[in-house]
Amino acid sequence: MHTASDGPVVVGDPDALRSVLGRCRADGATIALVPTMGALHAGHAALFDAAGKAADVVVASVFVNPLQFGPGEDLARYPRTFEADMALAAEHGVDVVFAPDVDVIYPHGEPLVHVDPGPLGRVLEGATRPGHFRGVLTVVAKLFGIVRPAIGVFGEKDYQQLVLIRSMAAELCLGVQVAGVATVREPDGLAESSRNRYLDPEQRSLATTLHRALRGGQEAAAGGPAAVVAAAADVLAAEPAIVVDYLVVRSRELGEPPVAGEARLLVAARIGSTRLIDNIAVHLTPSTSAGDPP
Repeated sequence: MHTASDGPVVVGDPDALRSVLGRCRADGATIALVPTMGALHAGHAALFDAAGKAADVVVASVFVNPLQFGPGEDLARYPRTFEADMALAAEHGVDVVFAPDVDVIYPHGEPLVHVDPGPLGRVLEGATRPGHFRGVLTVVAKLFGIVRPAIGVFGEKDYQQLVLIRSMAAELCLGVQVAGVATVREPDGLAESSRNRYLDPEQRSLATTLHRALRGGQEAAAGGPAAVVAAAADVLAAEPAIVVDYLVVRSRELGEPPVAGEARLLVAARIGSTRLIDNIAVHLTPSTSAGDPP
């Protein structure tokens, strides 16, 4: 729809967005949606690039969703960098940016209907942040309904979120293919995240421990899930300033880990006042013993 120098079309009204996208559909274009909360970085750029390869028109939403922030979380200080976001979106081929106000998405304040994420929404991130995934799935369902994309593109860094959105799209027959994109990392292994900017230089250096721990666990996969967790935990234990929320091995769908095959090692930890999450694929070999789940 545009050249990089033109920049994306910015729309805040759902009816105006439907009008723009209706013209695209009339021309036979397929549409991909990349939902974001702004504060864009290289991880988002990878999502835009993947969306551009999968569809003719790329829509990015920029909306800081209050429903997914709990009491005492960083809603007020969450970084808002709209001009820089638009520059990155233009550079990576985004055609339309949907940037609605809160009262557009939630015209009556707290919505009367939410999407319940089910049991998976109450463990791991859901246990630490009660109600978080209810807020995530509710806003993503609304965005799917407004944009009506063929494809929704999400990052694997928020792995539990990705699994839940895939489940929602399938269970509710939303007609959206949910694609995951591999985590983008900085040269020292730290996963790209909007919250990395909260870290001071010492904390930023310490944060690389999370990826080192995941790699250590990955390398211990021949010993089974318990060995994976133990190896990762040893790396984290060497840095007492890191406060671990959870460190677990789960199946690809975040159930109990398999005896053999692909699994996921997931970690969440606090460094100072900043909470970071990360994960990595772990291939458990047929000779391993599943052991007791961590």
